[in-house]
Amino acid sequence: VQLQASGGGLVQAGGSLRLSCAASGRTFSNYHMAWFRQAPGKERELVAAVNWNGGAKYYVDSVKSRFTISRDNIRNMVYLQMNSLKPDDTAVYYCAAAGGGEYYRRSSAYDAWGQGTELTVSS
Repeated sequence: VQLQASGGGLVQAGGSLRLSCAASGRTFSNYHMAWFRQAPGKERELVAAVNWNGGAKYYVDSVKSRFTISRDNIRNMVYLQMNSLKPDDTAVYYCAAAGGGEYYRRSSAYDAWGQGTELTVSS
């Protein structure tokens, strides 16, 4: 599956932004989807994940109640709605896919990656 992320930019603290990821090449509904991020000098972390049919979702504690992951299996899209943004959210964000037989909350399950889209949150 090929992934193309978009939607990053510069936003003030407290603002909102939505990231999008378009998938192509394989049956999208066969894959769990996730958003990772990597801040300067830090390791990449799993931010949010959604299972193949959208029925189960995971969020890292630092974004719970602020970020929402969703997917559209008709349009082959996955989204990350980010509200109440903080400077600590500044990072390059990546969308990723994992085979449906994997555990969707396991970071190492994700083996298909899009290019990153950069988010900068100013204070």
